[in-house]
Amino acid sequence: MNDTQIFMIVLATAPTMLTVLIGILINNARLSDLRSHMDARFDDMRDTWRSDLRRVEEVIDARLRHLEER
Repeated sequence: MNDTQIFMIVLATAPTMLTVLIGILINNARLSDLRSHMDARFDDMRDTWRSDLRRVEEVIDARLRHLEER
């Protein structure tokens, strides 16, 4: 292969490789955004569960105290 053929091959494949690279970078950014959004949702769910469990614990404690007073 001579220099002209190598140059034509590089010229033909460069746009495709550049497009794939840009696609990979965009998908990586979107996955990072999704991961942070999911982490925030799980943190919110954890806080909700903790508050609900605390409320259930308080109700059970109140009922037990009431039974112990009898």
